Amino acid sequence: MPLAFVLINTEMGSEADVLKDLRKVKGVEEAFAVYGVHDLIARVRAETIYELKDIITLRIRKLDKVRSTLTMIVMEGSK
Repeated sequence: MPLAFVLINTEMGSEADVLKDLRKVKGVEEAFAVYGVHDLIARVRAETIYELKDIITLRIRKLDKVRSTLTMIVMEGSK
């Protein structure tokens, strides 16, 4: 199952609202507000790489007040 971490920048002052909406997106396993260059980070998992792409491009990037995203697709993990 493909896994990605998505770093998100929001419009100023809208981090809490976007985080609330982000946590409702199917495929988002975890989401956090963070300090630094980006405002939010989300762990996203899907059945296929194509579904992962759709979650990110059609759901996360289209959330109101999302300005930009940076996606890192996991190549291999450890348990």
